[in-house]
Amino acid sequence: MPDIVGIRFKSCGKIYDFDANSLSLKAGDRVVVESDFGLSIAVVAEPPHQTEEQRKDLKRVLRTLTDEDIRQKKENEKFEQEAKCFCYERVMARGLPMQLVCAESTLDRKKVVFYFTADGRIDFRELVKDLAAKFKTRIEMRQIGVRDKAKLVGGFGICGRELCCREFLTSFEPISIKMAKQQDLTLNTGKLSGSCGRLMCCLGYEYGEPSQSAAETGKAPVSEKKDEVRKTAGPADESPVEEEEISEEAGEEETADEAAEPAAAQAEGTEGEKKPHRRRRRRRFRRKPKKDE
Repeated sequence: MPDIVGIRFKSCGKIYDFDANSLSLKAGDRVVVESDFGLSIAVVAEPPHQTEEQRKDLKRVLRTLTDEDIRQKKENEKFEQEAKCFCYERVMARGLPMQLVCAESTLDRKKVVFYFTADGRIDFRELVKDLAAKFKTRIEMRQIGVRDKAKLVGGFGICGRELCCREFLTSFEPISIKMAKQQDLTLNTGKLSGSCGRLMCCLGYEYGEPSQSAAETGKAPVSEKKDEVRKTAGPADESPVEEEEISEEAGEEETADEAAEPAAAQAEGTEGEKKPHRRRRRRRFRRKPKKDE
């Protein structure tokens, strides 16, 4: 069975399995691999190891990084900057509603990928023709989200440190406003949003389930305080927002029962009695006395 090695293309990117190709590699080595993108420079994240699964679709590591590859990479960086500037000019000339993020080329320059963000679908067929006529290579356009843009560009958060997605996050987890509610934070999207315009990823660092957070803080959870109210409301939900909604509904039911009790008591007390008959009042008109003739 071939040795499997974990390869990472970006500093905080995902780890992909490659065939070590009988090379003596260790974590941190820079290698040249052939992926779906083309010839690329990657870093060994996991040393070679064997696995019981037999996979035939694994791509192989070609070689370790050489001085020629380093020189070619530096030239490609200048080429990528030139390609980005030209693409930006053509985007402005054609009036396309898109924001160009960066350009990336393979090690052998057989393919150039342009990353951009846009609100909807973009018809960039004419733009691709302009780029292909200029650089004489294969052109690919990839539309990414705002979080991926922040991961590529980088920046600093409100904490003063580099963005988490740029420093150590390998994937984006779903973030919701209930995470801020559980931590008693100000529910202001302007203060809870990161540089990408979405909710900050760090909101999920201290977020836990209601039962776990109660055990850690030593406070009684909401479900224990309102046991009597929640007897008919079903099991406690994980979301604190839904707990409040259930408790409010149960409170309404209690008030309805309390209002029904005096009405029922009044009905029982007057059950055997007959209701008095109400006489209709008739308006009587007094006759005026006749005048003496």
